Amino acid sequence: MALNNKYIYVAKTVLVFKNTPTKRAFYPLQSDTIDLQVEGTGWQLLFARLRISPPSVNVNLSQLNTKDFIVFSDQLFNINRQLESTQKVISVKPDTLYFDFTKRVVKKVPVKLIDKLSFEKQYGISSEVILNPKYVKVAGPIEELAKIKFWPTDTLKQDKIQSSSTTRIALQHSIHKNVSIYPSSVEVKLPVDEFTEKTIEVPLKITNNKSYNSIKLYPKKVKVTFLVALSNFDQVDESFITATIDVGEWQILKHRQFTVKITEFPDYCKLVSVIPSKIDFIVQK
Repeated sequence: MALNNKYIYVAKTVLVFKNTPTKRAFYPLQSDTIDLQVEGTGWQLLFARLRISPPSVNVNLSQLNTKDFIVFSDQLFNINRQLESTQKVISVKPDTLYFDFTKRVVKKVPVKLIDKLSFEKQYGISSEVILNPKYVKVAGPIEELAKIKFWPTDTLKQDKIQSSSTTRIALQHSIHKNVSIYPSSVEVKLPVDEFTEKTIEVPLKITNNKSYNSIKLYPKKVKVTFLVALSNFDQVDESFITATIDVGEWQILKHRQFTVKITEFPDYCKLVSVIPSKIDFIVQK
């Protein structure tokens, strides 16, 4: 009988903001957790001690278009509609939420794909991954937007990939309540192809020869072996690859051989080897 009687108890709950102002950036000046003074049965009181009840309540922020605060007593009716029919919120502590406002601006930032991909043997990304859209709109205070250079996606996870695919992935949620993004998801196109090995002879280029010395290289070319997508096999030739040696390695570091460096290379090929990787030379003044 005691458990069936009405009691007043306190339940902590989390605020979920709805109908946020579109032209004003805001920052709450208090915690997002409030105390609800709830009238309910003894049974509800018992369960409230075991778990948070209710877990969250929605708060309408539409009044922030003209005011700098929200009064919960004005929203008790809507809050009660979110609870169990036999519960009743009598009051909320704190009763008033205050907000700090700054000018709201909009900024376009690039989307950064966060991925964790694994491929079947000999398969891989064959060209540029396409994001649609490439940019998203971020809205919020100028001070916050100045820190944002890009917006990351949730992690795209796929295993044993062996064919191209198109999928949609959500953007990561904003950690700031006064910063919002639009749209909230992007389309990702993964171009996938089978890769095969290819070897090309590439002429060496001399860099940092500031003393106008005549430098003879032995050999003058190197063999660059790499993996390339079958669809791009005939397109990739020596014009896509630049192999260089740095004269400073001899003049400054006193090395007896030059180290070959690949300074230009197709983004969607995978370098396997450069032979030889060290070059003999003769310097003539």
